[in-house]
Amino acid sequence: MSAPNAAYRPAPVHNRPLWRTAWRRIRRRPFQYVLLILGVALGVAMMVSVDLANSSASRAFELSTDAVAGRTTHRIVGGPEGVDQDVYVRLRRELGYRPAAPVVEGYLLVPELGEQPLRLVGVDPFAEPPFRSYFNTPTADQSGEGLTLFLTEPNTVILSRELAAQYGLALGDRLTLDRGGRKTAVQIVGLLDPTDGVSRRALSSLIFADVATAQPILEMDGRLSHIDLIVDGPEEAVDAQLATLEAFLPEGLRLETARARSNALQQMASAFELNLTALSLLALVVGMFLIYNTVTFSVVQRRRLFGVLRSLGVTGGQLFALILGETAVLSLIGASLGLAAGIILGRGMVGLVSQTINDFYFVVNVQSVAVDAFTLVKGLVIGVVAALAAALVPAWEAMRTTPQSSLRRSSLESKARNLVPWLVLIFIGLGAVGVFFLWLRGVNLIITFAGLFAVLIAFAFLTPGLTAVAMRILTPVGERLLGAVGRMAPRDIVRSLSRTSVAIAALMIAVSVIVGVSIMIGSFRQTVDQWLNNTLQADVYLSPPTLTASRVAGTLDEAVVDAAATWPGVQRAVTAANIPVLAPELGRTVEIVAVDGDVSDGNRTYAWIGGQPDTLWDRLAAGEGIIISEPLLLREGLSIPPEPLTLMTESGPQAFPVLAVFYDYASDRGTILMDQGLFGRQWSPPPVTSMGLFLQPGVDVDQVTAALQAQFRGRDDVVVQSNQAVRGNALDIFDRTFAITAALQLLAVVVAFIGVLSALMSLQLERTRELGVLRATGMTVRQLWQMTLLETGLMGSTAGLLAMPVGWILAWILIYVINRRSFGWTLQMELEPIYFVQALGVAVVAALLAGIYPAWRMGRMVIATAVREE
Repeated sequence: MSAPNAAYRPAPVHNRPLWRTAWRRIRRRPFQYVLLILGVALGVAMMVSVDLANSSASRAFELSTDAVAGRTTHRIVGGPEGVDQDVYVRLRRELGYRPAAPVVEGYLLVPELGEQPLRLVGVDPFAEPPFRSYFNTPTADQSGEGLTLFLTEPNTVILSRELAAQYGLALGDRLTLDRGGRKTAVQIVGLLDPTDGVSRRALSSLIFADVATAQPILEMDGRLSHIDLIVDGPEEAVDAQLATLEAFLPEGLRLETARARSNALQQMASAFELNLTALSLLALVVGMFLIYNTVTFSVVQRRRLFGVLRSLGVTGGQLFALILGETAVLSLIGASLGLAAGIILGRGMVGLVSQTINDFYFVVNVQSVAVDAFTLVKGLVIGVVAALAAALVPAWEAMRTTPQSSLRRSSLESKARNLVPWLVLIFIGLGAVGVFFLWLRGVNLIITFAGLFAVLIAFAFLTPGLTAVAMRILTPVGERLLGAVGRMAPRDIVRSLSRTSVAIAALMIAVSVIVGVSIMIGSFRQTVDQWLNNTLQADVYLSPPTLTASRVAGTLDEAVVDAAATWPGVQRAVTAANIPVLAPELGRTVEIVAVDGDVSDGNRTYAWIGGQPDTLWDRLAAGEGIIISEPLLLREGLSIPPEPLTLMTESGPQAFPVLAVFYDYASDRGTILMDQGLFGRQWSPPPVTSMGLFLQPGVDVDQVTAALQAQFRGRDDVVVQSNQAVRGNALDIFDRTFAITAALQLLAVVVAFIGVLSALMSLQLERTRELGVLRATGMTVRQLWQMTLLETGLMGSTAGLLAMPVGWILAWILIYVINRRSFGWTLQMELEPIYFVQALGVAVVAALLAGIYPAWRMGRMVIATAVREE
């Protein structure tokens, strides 16, 4: 027999009735759960779309590179001029090395194939079988006639059947290959039809030609891009073969693995892709606040039910499992919808991502979005885990709450207010962790972004305390201005701090990102604009047509250079050549800009790090050394002043003194300025790739530009632009690069807007009885609207005001930490009032719009129903 004073223990309750109760509630109150699903869906959609766009661009480049490489293990590469084709002949005849194949490759445009940059690959079909198996059955009729024409007829090409069908082409049709304005007509004599889907996608960006056909088209007469080799067998045999090959190679040529160059190129865009991924994750972080708000409200709204259930024997663990189970199911639905939306959104984003990669890194032709199963699984898992993490706190509260306190309305809010001092301590601790991560140097960029997110989330924890202080200050002000409504609105925000502060924090983070990214982009644009003013000193520029927005294909004809240099009104002409050269100590190629004079026209307005600006151009012209760009200095961790830089010349490695470092925003990989005379003493004289004309005083720039354009009309290999046009094109590229950033910002604000709407709906639904009593005691519908919109306006204003300093801190981190470590660019922060005014406006407008529906809904309430006890 039990003791007389033993506590009563009700019989345990099974889980099935609890789940039926949860399902009935979802059917009765679907709107708030729809908001939860939508928040998860948008966050997952942003993350998945950016992942798909990044991976599709990388995959397209990797497939086309692998298609060209085939079973190649090593390749012989040279300097700026490539490899002399006699080396291949000697390799086969003198060394007797058979698994070798010559390759000539380059990018060009084909009007009949959508004006997309495609890779022309010149090959020798007789040497191809060990490397690439595409030419076994290249023709439509399998008769071999196409391969015969390919070998015997000049200007014939082979492409994939899928690419030809996409543009309605067939055997015998003609194409125009446009290489820097130099157009060559070719005929399709073969269609490749691989059996597997991967090879079909790989070949969709390739055009094959015989080496003899490709060389004049790509301006590589007598030269090869590289020589492919297969070096296999036991390790000792491989080492012996490599040693023999290295001893055979003339000065200036080297062996590298087949994957080395493609890996180096893909690493170029890694920081850009990581930046996009981090920004896309922001929507998921904001969505977590939304989920927390929704789940908290769901718990609070059922507090009486939970109290009754606890009294009837339901354990805290069962309530904990019920809440997390609801969240898991709803988040799974939201994440699944987010995957579908992410695939659709990714199709739009892939164009922006690939265009930026084309502009700044390497040419990639993305024919379709590659939907990777890992990306989908990752998006699904992260979406569900993020939702469960956001639901942990309210679920824990429901589990720990006793039946008596569950029946008290104020229990959660009193606990929330008591937590404010602890939240301040969390702000200090999390902020310190974020600052420490940002302070670390030489770490993975992911650690830096972790520090950035830690700082952002730290300010979210500070929001409840600041909101409570601000509302207490505003309460007497509101009462004097608006009477009872002005007093009640800020007090209601504090009374429901557990939900209102979360909505304010979500909106604050989203708006602070708008502030921070806007400051960063604006500062970047003004810095680039100033850099263009300093760099583009010539009045008129001539160059070959661009392959993509910032990538030149081809060189200027000598006749064009001579005619422009002697044009009436031209005082002086400066030419430049862009040539990639191997830097052995850096383990990669760097771009040399070989100039033939002072491109500043005596203004010396470049921004320098070190050196003596007044004498730098004279010393450069005298061949005393080179000038390197800041990204090269920062990316490679060079000392200041830098030690001499070793470059691979035609006669072997040569060290060049570094005269100074200049700020440069044309490339994040680094650039070297060198006098053309010094370049010509170490390599073959470079062809001219651009030309600047300085006009005599008083000569009209537009007239000279128009006259030169008329002179060269009909020539597709030269573009004549004024200084203003070149600057405009450069800024257009800049704006297009950040278009995707603006789109991600907008989506983050949409998620925050849904969070505010969810909080207001939760707040109004919970206060239905209270508002019903107010209406019954004389509050008009107009006053109800005033109070609701005043609350939302105060929440939006608080979020907007808090977002201003947080946005400035975010901008400082982006400019002076993230950008320098990602791209090697030092930017000058420019603070414009419009950034802060715009952010405050966005926060207030978003909050007011979110308050319209709750106010309308409460205005239509039936007072008798509202005041009835649930």
